[in-house]
Amino acid sequence: MYAASSPAKHSAKRRWLALPLLLILVVGATLAFRYAGRWLIREGPLAQADAIVVLSGSLPYRAEGAAQIFRLGNAPEVWVSRPENPAPELREIGVSFKGEEEYNREVLIREGVPDSAVKILPRTIVDTEEEIEEVAQQMREKRKRSVIIVTSPQHTRRVRALWKQLAGKDQRLIVRATPNDPFDADHWWRNTRDALSVLREYLGLLNVWLGLPVRPHPR
Repeated sequence: MYAASSPAKHSAKRRWLALPLLLILVVGATLAFRYAGRWLIREGPLAQADAIVVLSGSLPYRAEGAAQIFRLGNAPEVWVSRPENPAPELREIGVSFKGEEEYNREVLIREGVPDSAVKILPRTIVDTEEEIEEVAQQMREKRKRSVIIVTSPQHTRRVRALWKQLAGKDQRLIVRATPNDPFDADHWWRNTRDALSVLREYLGLLNVWLGLPVRPHPR
């Protein structure tokens, strides 16, 4: 008869079997961390569209990217979103303030877009969710069917996710990342700007996947 294995031998065997699993988990977590920034980037191929849209933020890179696409002849006009700003509060204390949309207009014109082709959207927005809603609404009102949205590389996947939830099924989107943006997708953890940006994008995507329970702040 064979002697029964001791509990110590069974414990040692389980530890050895657990090592490959632990190694797989460590390697998987490392790769997921390493490529977290790259995964956020999701562009579509350029094609003809009715308008190019510059989302707010990342001055002057998004406007520069939109101007570059305009010069290629992919759309006849460029729309600029109008983000919330402190102009009313500053006006009360006698300080003038020019909104981000005006700086984007100036960048576009300097980069070769005619002033007559730049359209600042009428509604003031506070976040990307409201920007997408505003763009979709303007498309319906102006009977446009397709747009090219220009934004930062790490923002592209969330823009696509929001569009899928908020825009009409007959409205076509092309998302393009501005090439001059300093975001380092392969080493995003090395500086606070990129690290915070990646964290914000994943939190924003989680909000989209959950059905947008976190709403834009009230004005």
